[in-house]
Amino acid sequence: KVLRRTEDSLSSQCSARTNPVDPACPISTRKRKFAADNPAEPSDISMADAWGEWMGGWKKGVLAADKEADRVDRQKAAFGAETLAKLKDINVLIVGMRGVGVESAKNLILSNVGSVVVWDPEPATARDMGSNFYLTEAHVAKEVTRNEASLAQLKSLNPFCKVESYSGELTDEYLTQADVAGTGKPFTAVIVTRLLPKAELFRINATARANNCAFLLAITNGVTSSIFSDFGTGHKITDSNGEPTETYAVSNVEVMPKHPMLKVSGVEDGEEIVVVSFASDVANSDGLADGDTVELDDFSGDLAAFQGQQVKVKRVSFVSPREAKVDVSDPGFLLQLGNGTAKCVDGWQKQHDTFKAEFEASGKPGSWKSQLREITLLNRLMLVVPAAAAQSFKAYLGGGLVSPVKEVIVKDYASLEDSLKATQSPHGAPGIPDMLENEAGQRGDGVDVHLALSAVLDFQEAQKRWPGPGDAAAVIAGAKAVSARNKEVDGGVWLQKLEYGFPSGEDRELHAERVGQFAEFFGTELTGFCAYLGGATAQEVIKKTGKFTPIDQWMHHEDPALLPVGGAAPTPAAVAPRYADYATVLGPEFVSKAADFNVFLVGAGALGCEYLKGLSLMGVATGKGKILVTDMDTIETSNLSRQFLFRDSDVGSSKSKSGARVVKEWNPAMNIEGVEMFVGPTTEDYFSDQFWENLNVCWNALDNVMARKYTDRRCLWYGKPLLESGTTGTKSNHEVILPGQTGSYNDGVDPPEVGIAMCTLRSFPYLPLHCIEFAKQKLFTEHYVFAPEQYEAFRKDKADFFEQLGAMSTDNERLTAMRSVMKIVQLQKQTGGAVDFAGCVRLAFERLMEDFRNDILNVIADGDASEKSGTPFWTGTKRRPNPVDFADDQGNNFVGEGHTLSIEYLYAATNLFAHVFGVPEVRDRGEFERKVREMALVQPEWVRGARVKEDEAAEEGEAEAVDEEELARLEGELYGIEAEGLKQAFPHDFEKDDDDNFHIDFLTAASNLRAWNYNIKETPRHAVKVTAGRIIPALATTTAMVCGLVDIEFCKLVLGCHNREKGVDLFLNSNINLGTGSEAFSAFRPQPPIQIKSGLPDPETYTSWDKVDLEGDRSVGELVKFIEDKYGVVIDTLYDPQVPLDKAPRGIYSRADRAKMAWEITLTEDGKLQCPEECFSAWPQLRMAGQMLGRLPPESGQRKMFESQVTAAVTSLAKTKATFQGKLDGLVSAAHTATYRQLFEEDEEKLAYFDKIAAARPYLTLQANYVVAGGGEDVGEVSLPPIKLKIK
Repeated sequence: KVLRRTEDSLSSQCSARTNPVDPACPISTRKRKFAADNPAEPSDISMADAWGEWMGGWKKGVLAADKEADRVDRQKAAFGAETLAKLKDINVLIVGMRGVGVESAKNLILSNVGSVVVWDPEPATARDMGSNFYLTEAHVAKEVTRNEASLAQLKSLNPFCKVESYSGELTDEYLTQADVAGTGKPFTAVIVTRLLPKAELFRINATARANNCAFLLAITNGVTSSIFSDFGTGHKITDSNGEPTETYAVSNVEVMPKHPMLKVSGVEDGEEIVVVSFASDVANSDGLADGDTVELDDFSGDLAAFQGQQVKVKRVSFVSPREAKVDVSDPGFLLQLGNGTAKCVDGWQKQHDTFKAEFEASGKPGSWKSQLREITLLNRLMLVVPAAAAQSFKAYLGGGLVSPVKEVIVKDYASLEDSLKATQSPHGAPGIPDMLENEAGQRGDGVDVHLALSAVLDFQEAQKRWPGPGDAAAVIAGAKAVSARNKEVDGGVWLQKLEYGFPSGEDRELHAERVGQFAEFFGTELTGFCAYLGGATAQEVIKKTGKFTPIDQWMHHEDPALLPVGGAAPTPAAVAPRYADYATVLGPEFVSKAADFNVFLVGAGALGCEYLKGLSLMGVATGKGKILVTDMDTIETSNLSRQFLFRDSDVGSSKSKSGARVVKEWNPAMNIEGVEMFVGPTTEDYFSDQFWENLNVCWNALDNVMARKYTDRRCLWYGKPLLESGTTGTKSNHEVILPGQTGSYNDGVDPPEVGIAMCTLRSFPYLPLHCIEFAKQKLFTEHYVFAPEQYEAFRKDKADFFEQLGAMSTDNERLTAMRSVMKIVQLQKQTGGAVDFAGCVRLAFERLMEDFRNDILNVIADGDASEKSGTPFWTGTKRRPNPVDFADDQGNNFVGEGHTLSIEYLYAATNLFAHVFGVPEVRDRGEFERKVREMALVQPEWVRGARVKEDEAAEEGEAEAVDEEELARLEGELYGIEAEGLKQAFPHDFEKDDDDNFHIDFLTAASNLRAWNYNIKETPRHAVKVTAGRIIPALATTTAMVCGLVDIEFCKLVLGCHNREKGVDLFLNSNINLGTGSEAFSAFRPQPPIQIKSGLPDPETYTSWDKVDLEGDRSVGELVKFIEDKYGVVIDTLYDPQVPLDKAPRGIYSRADRAKMAWEITLTEDGKLQCPEECFSAWPQLRMAGQMLGRLPPESGQRKMFESQVTAAVTSLAKTKATFQGKLDGLVSAAHTATYRQLFEEDEEKLAYFDKIAAARPYLTLQANYVVAGGGEDVGEVSLPPIKLKIK
């Protein structure tokens, strides 16, 4: 009979917040039950749907890859499966196909919505080619409509999203149709990206509102942009921020009367309360406050009835005297909290009474109550449950999880017609529309933009045309008239002064010049504004699913810093028509400067694709300039959901070369080159000094911190501007880094990583995360990466292996390495050479028994022993685990609980070992199970192992004890093994995106088998992939939005804004979260450079942009004297900062070596040793020699041995002095070569690279560690900028 799982496949799309007792949910906490009618009877192997359905390994060559799922893999990490499914029900109509329209369409299609229909019946013009990247000169020549011209390329973005073009009238009948693009569903959203007559706009908006259809307006003119978002009435927000809620592990539950020392809102003293303690603090970031809701999960025993129930909570605090100065972060206080709330309360009461008595005896004025404060207990909550239910919690024994439940928010939004007159922002002031730039919003600049937009609509209604050059006065007058009308409306948008960001009710003047420019530039589009709007607007559409918070209707942005000084000049005929809008708004000079700009774009992924698009639209490097883009990665299917330059046919190709090819096809005049070069210290021969010095800007499009820090250091050194940006899901930031004017990327401080205690991972997990981390760090890395790597090191070079062994930090690591090598060697001996598939099965089975049975039984034995001694052990987060049983009492395997997980684990683990030993994999599940059954694997007897460590404190600072005899024995045995003839092993290189390699299959099976061990709920395969693969959620919408803002800042660099007086104030950085509404839109001025304190009177401070520039090679002694005299310091060590100091700790100059010049080692006339005390550190044998020479009589024959040791030290000291003196008198360049060249002599390639750089580079980079000396002693450390010594 076939053994079948009782749950659905783990790969089924089930939200992590699904009811945990829902039988359809794959992450159910219900204990698995597996049964067979006759387990001893051989299977008929019809196993295709019995186990492993969710796994990827068996599908190779059997099922076609799910390309749609592969495409949206990174989106799934940001949205979750539920929202992804809802996106397929979204149909969007986009009105207008210039820049904003095509950007919005692109982002929605990449987001995999159900369908996108584009409308724009106007013929394409050459001017449109400056913002719509899919238009060509052929389209313009043939007067193809914008929507039809864009259609083919939009369709090619995503074969799983329906894309259609429409050119008819936008009637109500069309807008309300029930079957859009054959989806069987109506329009979900309408995006208007070009202004229509006011009456038309209001009609479309009203129709959308009446039919539960979101309406969005996204408009840009010149240097201004506006977003309007209307979700109608009764819009439900089911997840306001899209962030996963943290699950908190319960460590204790107490049912107790409320003590007077405790404070709980609305609870009287003596009332019975249920206080839950947690293993960690319950963060306020989850919004947990009085009255919030949590969901209970993972409780056992009598409390299992509460699984999935939602209850309200309240915060718990306690009263403490101020004079007690209780510090909640103090280790002693935290230790006290572990005693339970009841015991804590007794202690706090005694403390309270003691301080109260002292206060009353002191006669100090005031009441005792004023001397108290309330302190919130961050790791405790009170459950608000009925009295009867409260009694049930007295049965708590251990376990339990609590997860915050997000509140469903229902919001009403105003119509376009009403919101043009009045605005109401929950976090701002009525009548003051939001602005992206913080300072502009506080000044009330949004009012002028809002009035300008209204005035343009009024102008068109009156004149039957849109404004243009010469219409500024009319639009200005119209804006004033609109202000006067709106003044009579509640919350109206009108010209009033602001005080501290709030309306004063006092009239002010219109910013006439800005409103006039709005009219003059009407209809112009710059790609940066288009990309920003297209990303933000597409994300608004996604919010129709209920996930994320829409913006509060209006978000304006204006950037007057882009406008030419002295006003715009007429566009000369020499400017190509495709750049007409740039010449009109930014000035003709921008076009010519952009053509000659040299840009280094580092990265061609999602960010890089967006930046390449912008560069091509702006005409960058179409003259004397050049764009060099580098990226070592190749294109993968999962990239296609946001790296929009690539298609299915590009998978496997170079990102940088493919991206460069595509944008050059768009703009053949571009001088662009794509290379696959690493950017770092090993490629400074390619990215040479001349390369960096010729750059106008370095532009990062990276996804890792190390590379960012390197390019930032290069920009600091060469004094080049750097554009920096990054995204995670809906969150983004960008930063403009200007030479000498702003802080640098390296000035920032990375937040510390929060680790998990090893004792928790190893023996006492209580969260799915713990199981995943254990599977990745311990099981996968140790057995499939570390072990074969160590074996290969042994097989290739035994001497080198033992040298590496000696360099390992702990005996435990050395023992693990030798055990791993010996295991593989012994396996080959047992099989007479090569390991076969059966050997791989046996290895996997051994690991199954060791990791999921024997180790578990050890934990149980230790815990039960503690329980028998009277010490409670299985409490709080310490769960009594379940060992895997692979056989019943009669020896029939595949019948124990956890069977399905066990066979899934064996399947993945065996095939991983097959790769290690170069054995063909067995992917067919039926064939695999047949092989396993035929082997009749026998579950071994358990032998009690070493005691487990019970807590983190027990292992802190303590190396794990190892068997010294085993260590020595293994070392001796391995020395005696002849490595010749051993078969090659193939270590795994973890790759999360290859479903055929069994990596994620193994991690999922191992994680969930360990979860079964500890009664922890399982984790779906994709969630394991995201966690173990450290996947950063990525969205096309966020990427496009932030890249648009960086494009705008790039324009300022081209215009030379940073060279103007106070030019830094013309630039903007941003921090934006597209998921949490208007309040999370923020643009602000860059911060100035951090002033580093030198510890000296001159200079008192310096910045990371500074360096000490010196001309001419000179002796080391002269350089040291010059620096020490100039700054009044003592150089401790002078070294090359690009070489790790531990590689050459004394650098090219060391004060310690200089001190040796004064040392003398001599033997007195009576044969006694004389030398400074420091000599004994340099030559430890001298101490014994000196002692013995002082004791031995002159005639002793043993004196010669000790005298020879002294002589050797004298010789060594003389050599040290000569070497140092030679360095000191020699040139700095020679000392640099002598010190650092020898580090690479064993590697010909690295040595050649060192010589090449040394020959080409006309300077040396040096850094020094300094001290200030006083009275013969060091009195303080100081720091100075790096030294640039020009030697050629």
